[in-house]
Parts: sequence; structure tokens; C-alpha cells
Amino acid sequence: MKIGFLGFGEVSSTLSAGLLSKGADVSTCVEGRSLKTKGLAKEIELNLCKSNRELAESSDILISAVTPFQAVEVAKEIGKYSKGIYIDINNISPSRAKEALSYIENGKTADASIIGSVRKNGLNVNILVSGPYAKQFAELNQYGMNINIIGNEIGQASAIKLLRSSFTKGISALLFETLYSAYKMGIDGEVLKYIAETEGEGFRESAVSRIISSAVHSKRKAEEMEEVMELISKSSDAKMSRATSEFFKQLYNEINGIEKRPENYKEIFELINKKNRKN
Repeated sequence: MKIGFLGFGEVSSTLSAGLLSKGADVSTCVEGRSLKTKGLAKEIELNLCKSNRELAESSDILISAVTPFQAVEVAKEIGKYSKGIYIDINNISPSRAKEALSYIENGKTADASIIGSVRKNGLNVNILVSGPYAKQFAELNQYGMNINIIGNEIGQASAIKLLRSSFTKGISALLFETLYSAYKMGIDGEVLKYIAETEGEGFRESAVSRIISSAVHSKRKAEEMEEVMELISKSSDAKMSRATSEFFKQLYNEINGIEKRPENYKEIFELINKKNRKN
């Protein structure tokens, strides 16, 4: 079975490495990507195609793992070339997932969503899938993946992912704001300690991870919250989701991208302080 990945960020590189370690045949295309991305693909030693068209024509299962804003355009670009099963695993709304998958001319599609951290869980990260070809995608469990079928309709997996994101990203934004304020007052350690007494064991480690992730992936999280708002606005005015989206947009502008993942949340707060002092 030949597995292809459209896009080669954290999701694709992590899953590719895991699948290769289990003996799977994995390919991607990194033409036009950064030297860092090309170097990572070379390091993992997966098969490299010269174009997305070649990747689509040669894959039995093609997984789209690009940014939310690229999901539809990528599907439109290679829709007529996809020979196997096309899986959209992007963090997009059900309506956008349906739009993207409508461009896959052979109709062999499924909608998938990652629940949890790929970086922490690797190949064992929980992946939900729905749609007519969900069962075929789940065959990758033989290579160590953790794919769970939740239904036959496109959009079901995306809806669960986005509603969960609405909660987790909102909590992350509030936590970041709270701890940054505490940091400026010199009491961040104490605030973490006393919140942990309420939240329970493991909270401190989780909180620090959330803060670092919020900064490192602020641009992607802002894009994902746009998708959340599209879904939630159909049943409410999405006040909290809108505020969370604006928070991550502002955070991205303040951080302006972080090349290396910080080990300590205080590094992030200091970066923000330095920028504010310059302004």
C-alpha cells in the first residue's frame, strides 16, 4: 500500500516517520518548500515525488495535511489526478471539508480529524474518520495508527474536532493571558501552584505545554479558530470563539514567529515584553 502526504509540516512528518518505521511505503512532495522542510524529508528518508500530481497519481491513500486555508485549493489542484482514496485531515469546518472533497473526481474520500497532540503521541495519536471510504482509511491501523470510524457522512469528524477546538483553544487563550499577567507581577509560579490545587495532578505540566504551543502555533491556531467560528455561528453568535481567534492573531503579531520551540514559557513572555518595550 502506497501512502502519500500532501503538505509536510508537523503532522505529515511525524506520521510519515512512524509509518516508515512500521514498513509502510510513504511519499510526499517538497518542491518549492523551505530548506528546513526539504532537509527534514531527506532525514526521514521517505520517497520524494517531483510534483503533487505525481504524488496523487501514485498513492493508494493520499492524506491532505496542509493549512486550513490551503485545504480547498490543494484538493482543487489535484482532484482529477487522485487515483486512490483521498483523506482530508485538515482542521477545517464540515462545510469546507465537503467543498474540498467535492473536487476529488473519483469520489473516493473521507473526512478525518486528529484529536490530541501528534508531537506527544506520534503514530498512536487518536484520529477520527467519517465518510464513504472511512473503513479503507482505517486499514492503516495495521501499521500502528489509531484510526477510529465514527460515521459514514463527510463532516462528522470535522465537526467533533472543531467543537473540541473551540473549548481547548479558548482555555489556552485564557490561561496564557492569566499567566502572562502573573508573570509581569512576578507571581506566575504561585498562580500556577494555586490553580493546580483546583485543577488537579498534572496541571502545571499541561499548562506550560499549552502556553508554549499557543505561541509556537499561534498562526495556525488563529486560522483554525476561523473555521470554528464558521461552524458555531450557525447556532450562536460565537462571542467566545471570536475573542479566541483575535487573541491568537494578536499573539502571532507579537511573537512574529518562533523558529525554535522554547523550553520555558518565560522565554515567550520575555519576547513579548521586549517587543512592547521597543514600541
